Amino acid sequence: MIRRLLIANRGEIACRIARTARKMGIETVAVYAAVDAGAAHVAACDMGFPLVAETASGGYLDGAQIIGIARSAGADAIHPGYGFLSENPDFAEAVADAGIVFVGPPASAIRAMGLKDAAKHAMEAADVPVVPGYHGKDQSASSLAEAAVQIGFPVLIKAVAGGGGKGMRVVENAGELAAALDSCRNEARAAFGNDAVLIEKLVPRPRHIEVQVFGDSHGNIVHLLERDCSLQRRHQKVLEEAPAPGMSEEMRETMGAAAVRAAEAIGYVGAGTVEFIADGSGPLRTDGFWFMEMNTRLQVEHPVTEAILGFDLVEWQLQIAAGACLPLSQAEICPHGHAVEVRLYAEDPAQGFLPATGTLHHLVFPDILRVDSGVRAGDEVSPHFDPMIAKLVAHGPDREAAFARLKHALERTELVGVRTNLGFLSRLLDLPHVRSGAVETGLIGEHADTLTPDPEPSDWAIALAALIAAGVEGAWPHLGFTLWQPLWQTLNLKQGSAEHALAYTVSGRTAGVRIGNTVLDFAWHDGWVPASGPALRGRRDGAQITIFGHEGGSFHLMDPLVPAGEEGSADQIVAPMPGRVMAVDVVVGQRVARADRLAVLEAMKMEHSLRAGRDAVVADVLVLEGDQVEAGTVLARLEPETEAGT
Repeated sequence: MIRRLLIANRGEIACRIARTARKMGIETVAVYAAVDAGAAHVAACDMGFPLVAETASGGYLDGAQIIGIARSAGADAIHPGYGFLSENPDFAEAVADAGIVFVGPPASAIRAMGLKDAAKHAMEAADVPVVPGYHGKDQSASSLAEAAVQIGFPVLIKAVAGGGGKGMRVVENAGELAAALDSCRNEARAAFGNDAVLIEKLVPRPRHIEVQVFGDSHGNIVHLLERDCSLQRRHQKVLEEAPAPGMSEEMRETMGAAAVRAAEAIGYVGAGTVEFIADGSGPLRTDGFWFMEMNTRLQVEHPVTEAILGFDLVEWQLQIAAGACLPLSQAEICPHGHAVEVRLYAEDPAQGFLPATGTLHHLVFPDILRVDSGVRAGDEVSPHFDPMIAKLVAHGPDREAAFARLKHALERTELVGVRTNLGFLSRLLDLPHVRSGAVETGLIGEHADTLTPDPEPSDWAIALAALIAAGVEGAWPHLGFTLWQPLWQTLNLKQGSAEHALAYTVSGRTAGVRIGNTVLDFAWHDGWVPASGPALRGRRDGAQITIFGHEGGSFHLMDPLVPAGEEGSADQIVAPMPGRVMAVDVVVGQRVARADRLAVLEAMKMEHSLRAGRDAVVADVLVLEGDQVEAGTVLARLEPETEAGT
């Protein structure tokens, strides 16, 4: 039995592992970077040790330092979580050599699946179907171009050491290949230190379906059914569900058996996930799915599997790492109901999902679903790590019930301090294709025009913001006097460049807000709520008023009587976070159109395109390719064409 466990990770996964360890009576040890000294995962553990590194994430990647801390703390096991060192075979080997239990597969299994090209060769030998493509060693641009032509466009370029959607590019024709290859290699080199790629045939209308597998050290391997992870953007998962919609028992048995063969071929022990791509142009077919890769660790989306099976997968990991046999046989594993998970991120969908940073001034989740989070109200979302705030998981007796519960939960989630994808997630759940289960990996991109823009606030939302801005509360009359009619006060609110002129009246526990010729009625119930309109709630922080429940998201208005700071200019192109300038695409005097790319910033190990907000002329370029910049640095300035003398 494991007595003391060091968790070599941070954020929500470290908190989640600590929760199970505590339930099992296992002491936990946290490690933390200087910026994480007060983080939730440190508070969740019994003891914590600082990491010494030049960068915020460097210590979490320092296997020797982590093993040294484990020895000092008396830990007899290390759980790597996911990311960081979780799929590093040298680290797994070093842990074992130090006489410490590694909660994960043997180093040999990690190596076998570590590079996508070698993994595909191994799967072909194990009679696991593989996507046609080029997995060769020759990485010259000419050889890759020739391979792409032979495979036939469209193709997918993938970093052989990739993961998390990084180092992947879709190429529709030969003319796009060179630029996509350069971009893919740059991102792969930055993220993985390896710029080798492979090329695959792009499957039409693809679905991403993965199978959870578990093996023990006694030679037993089972699969714990499948998850559908097809709803993605930029090859990063947005929504996951289990079981996969449209999955027949024959298809489940065939795909599950292929996943087990994959695990058996490499002598797998512990939790792993075999990822398949399936042809989603019609019903799922037993001859229409192919191996993509195997993740030799716990997956971010494992809670949906736990929800439908009633198992704690981390508990299984710890038991198997201690030498136990699998708790159940394949015949004893069956699903109950349906589960769906979404990832709540600090990012701006309207700006190409650009990651956001800031302090979480207010954070409240409803108690009707499972929330896995590594942050609390008052914590900061920094540029140093992945900007995921939480995973929200809903379970119900069937798919419709699970989705309805999640939708309701999104509408009742309250967050102030950073831009998030909350409203985007709510709109995604409303897509008819999503509701019907007709999901595939390109769906979000096809509907981006309706999913990503922020909707205009309703009159009810603006009216509620007015009452909050006025600062009036129920159970007392508003001061003032008029004959034979209510006293109305006028008030203006700002929303970006727009202004809203309103009038309001308050008497006791009721209020009315006039917008144009319409009067909307409110009642006081520990805060103003629409008397007959939508379920909205609001909060004020200084000059900013946030309305929650607006299409599952929120929006902000400003009280113009409270100083709110100088507003930024659309003609200044600024770095939204620290990073390196990968490309500068314009020169002084160049005409640009709205949405034209001006520069590329590499931040959080991904490339982010910075684009023009309107038609203009480049007045100044203030950075060079390769420059390292801080958040808020002005990269370029634009001016209207008339000012440029055109």
